[in-house]
Amino acid sequence: MDLKQLKAFIVIADLRSFSAAAAQTGLSQPSLSRLLKQLETDMGVELIDRYHRPLNLTEAGAFFYDKISTILTEIDTVTSMTQRLSAPSSILNIGFVPSVLYGLLPEIIARLKQSSPDIEVTLKDISSYQQMDALKSGEIDIGFGRFAHQDPWIQQILLRHERYVVALPKSHPLAHISDQRLIDLANNRLILYHQTHLPITTALTKPKPASANLTANTTVNPKSSRSTKSAASFSEPITEPLLHLFAQYGISPFTTTTVSDLQVALGLVAAGEGITLVPASLQTVRTEQISYQRLVHENVTSPIYLHTLKDFVHPKISDLLTAIYHVYEQRGITYRQQKFM
Repeated sequence: MDLKQLKAFIVIADLRSFSAAAAQTGLSQPSLSRLLKQLETDMGVELIDRYHRPLNLTEAGAFFYDKISTILTEIDTVTSMTQRLSAPSSILNIGFVPSVLYGLLPEIIARLKQSSPDIEVTLKDISSYQQMDALKSGEIDIGFGRFAHQDPWIQQILLRHERYVVALPKSHPLAHISDQRLIDLANNRLILYHQTHLPITTALTKPKPASANLTANTTVNPKSSRSTKSAASFSEPITEPLLHLFAQYGISPFTTTTVSDLQVALGLVAAGEGITLVPASLQTVRTEQISYQRLVHENVTSPIYLHTLKDFVHPKISDLLTAIYHVYEQRGITYRQQKFM
């Protein structure tokens, strides 16, 4: 059994096709078939049922796939980390979620470059969960995200909590009322935009609807990236971040519309198609059409986390942290200074 055989098995199992696996790997179909056969002979186990199309894993093959794919991922991670340790890059590759870019990230990067003129920075728009794999592969060295993660390869620190504000169309009856309450917003269509959901362990169960005039219908527009559903059709547990915030107060919005990203959500708000909640740093976007109002609930916040590898911390990350805390102090933002181990 060797790595070449294992990787051949994984790609065949993933694609369920020798021809597709050959196209992806650049190996011929006979070569892939031979590698798989050698692996099965070494183990004395049939891993793939070749008599059906698409190919199917045997029961033993499914078990082996589940275990060996995790091991191969760890081998790739260790290899990448070893290479970076032996030849550290002078470039600091930073991943970020879009909402952070609208906040203080540009100011932080400017401060970093001012205090360390020799530093070279690259920025990559990447979701919180995708940042975990990007850190392991070396695609990024550090990531700004909105969600906590439990990963044995990753360490994270909480930078701060950012208050949510409600974004309403300028024509909305509540558009000029400050200090909004979630219960007063529940009869509106709530526009959801998060692609990353909360882990099941932190999710809440479905609350009672805020309105008695609910139906259980769900409609999806095939020509659009958005879908609309009533609150009564939510499945348990609630892992969507905005719905989770409402559920903390026992509230379920009347209807929801799900879109692909934050910009689309704010575009729909501007068009009068609903309301949404966004971190306070985004309240400068589309201000001609959107009114942003404060929420009275102090715990309705969006955290900002910083993630990096446990066993390899880029030498420039300490400079980045210094720049972050400098900007926080200038802005009067409350924080607790931390560092990576």
